[in-house]
Amino acid sequence: MTDSSSQPLAGIRVIDLTSVLFGPYATQMLGDFGADVIKIEAPGGDPTRGIGPARHAGMAAGFLGCNRNKRSVQLNLKREPAREALWRLIDSADVFVHNIRPQKIATLGFAVDDVMARKPDIVYGAFHGYLEEGPYAGRPAYDDVIQGESGIVAAFLARDGKPAFAPSVIADKSAGLIAANGLLAALFQRMRTGNGVYMEIGMFESMAAYTLVEHQFGLSFSPPEGDAGYTRVISAERKPYATQDGYICALPYTDQQWRSFWALAGQPEVANDPRYLTMAERTRNIDSLYARTSDAIRQQSSAHWLKVLAQAEIPCGPMNTFSDLHDDLHLQQIDFFRAFEHPTEGALEVPDPGLRFNREPLPIHHHQPSLGEHSELLLREAGLSGAEIAAALG
Repeated sequence: MTDSSSQPLAGIRVIDLTSVLFGPYATQMLGDFGADVIKIEAPGGDPTRGIGPARHAGMAAGFLGCNRNKRSVQLNLKREPAREALWRLIDSADVFVHNIRPQKIATLGFAVDDVMARKPDIVYGAFHGYLEEGPYAGRPAYDDVIQGESGIVAAFLARDGKPAFAPSVIADKSAGLIAANGLLAALFQRMRTGNGVYMEIGMFESMAAYTLVEHQFGLSFSPPEGDAGYTRVISAERKPYATQDGYICALPYTDQQWRSFWALAGQPEVANDPRYLTMAERTRNIDSLYARTSDAIRQQSSAHWLKVLAQAEIPCGPMNTFSDLHDDLHLQQIDFFRAFEHPTEGALEVPDPGLRFNREPLPIHHHQPSLGEHSELLLREAGLSGAEIAAALG
């Protein structure tokens, strides 16, 4: 473990009442930035403790992936002594976050008005499926549902003629990134004003906005200047390019890059085709452009194209499998896959978050906790007596 005292959020304490992926991914980022993240878990623990391969019960890969740099307290919040213990932890915190539906968190007694009445300077983060002022408020939400509702599935339908889910929990992770960003802004506002902040994020709304960054397209205008859906992205011809011996990913984009590409392909005359002269024309004729590009790339090997495209400064790269990432020269050079010795799970491999502060990687300052590993320690730190701790954990 590495000391986190020099990290951006050193000294910030987060009480994390989230589970599964949306919330834990966001709070893991706060922990990576140096915050003291205290994960509150119900009996049985976060459901991700049972997802994927595991060496010991309750420490499966699904949990390890988004719960580093945290400590765990197990509390059954249906019991009054446990709720009182949580209040004592909140008293010591800068941030309180949960992904419990509004009606349920109110029943437990930890709705925003209750918490901010007791601790007016806290940042209260509510991670909801749907923003509370709308008619969907209080509905349960998971990644597959939000992918469908936010338009991600429809992008596959527009491209392939049939709907599909992205083969990644993209809604959970992307909403988690947005939530972490919101919490950082809320902390900055608290620092400036000294007042607490209520930060609510709707998973549906944030992902709808995320999807529509490019897909609002013609509907960006009133009246519309065309349909929704960024034509380049939903083109059926947009896919990894087959070569003589495999696949590559490449994206000539500017006018000059396309001229360079057609010269490399031995077809310089294509660059003067009126359909492909400008960005606007290429967008309108994207299917034929990509089909013709695919035919050209198929004539040479992957190694050939990766070499000549790189020399021409045309963005390109191999099509890596999950396993290929471990052999990637760049990732190896920057020590992306960090060896980490977990006190109970043994040797682990932890991917780098991809961020640097003052040219330094973010440290792993605490292992992924076992369920309730720090319950007694943290409750004692919060000032509970031995009898109160026994009652809270009983």
